[in-house]
Amino acid sequence: MAALAVGVGAACPARRPAADPTYTAEIERQRSQRLAELTSDTGWLTLVGIHWLKPGANRLGADPGNDIVLHGDGVPAFAGELESTADGTVMLRARPDAAATVGGEPVTTVTLRSDRQGTPVIVEIAGLRLNVIERGGSRALRVRDPRSPRRAGFKGIQYFPIDPRLRVQAVLERYDAPREVTVASAQGPAQRMLAPGLLRFRIGSTECSLEPFAESAETGSLFIVFSDETAGRETYGAGRFLDVDAPAPGTSTVILDFNLAYNPPCVFTPYATCPLPPARNVLPVAIEAGEKDSGDH
Repeated sequence: MAALAVGVGAACPARRPAADPTYTAEIERQRSQRLAELTSDTGWLTLVGIHWLKPGANRLGADPGNDIVLHGDGVPAFAGELESTADGTVMLRARPDAAATVGGEPVTTVTLRSDRQGTPVIVEIAGLRLNVIERGGSRALRVRDPRSPRRAGFKGIQYFPIDPRLRVQAVLERYDAPREVTVASAQGPAQRMLAPGLLRFRIGSTECSLEPFAESAETGSLFIVFSDETAGRETYGAGRFLDVDAPAPGTSTVILDFNLAYNPPCVFTPYATCPLPPARNVLPVAIEAGEKDSGDH
């Protein structure tokens, strides 16, 4: 979206200016892509469980006495166990009647690589899809069900009208070196993230700043967790997300398009580990752009 027109620091009159048709079409394209991902059989609407693993053996199956209770037709009372070791390894030992598969191939013993160790290994049992995630040094079993009632009953995403004034130019004031910061999570341990600096910009006449996060010092994108004065009313109370391009080498300019602000997974499922906005990322203005609160839990 780098070629789209930029509205910088303009005062915000009551009436929204008309958006350029090309700009509107690009916003709609990205929203359609977002909706397709959300409603796919791997989207957040299929997430039906998260179970934090204890050290050692974690029994799983349909019986309520298991450490991990799996809900679904065909899940055996005892499907097997997950062995979580101190070195970060998680091993699944599945009983034969669990009919566990990986990539369509039957398995009885398999190491479950987590999402922090590369592409996670996904095990399927009775239509449920299981994989291991790691957050703050703790590991959990994530459970997805493509037949989830939440997915079947989803009614779509609501948006504010597109407002080209809320596509603004920011300047990244880099720290002397990227800082590792601790960010609280909706559930599970706090997450460690890398902050390259502060983004400074204006919304109307208000000076604002946000601290973005990056996967590494060399990454080409930045991730922002923010809240604003619409939170808890028109938008999700725990904030929203925004992805932006990092500045080109030798420059400090970043485009923040709040029309692409989107809800965290926690809006769509109670089983996500969403990072929460740091205090410095609570904006003193109402950002009436992007996704509204579509949650029902």
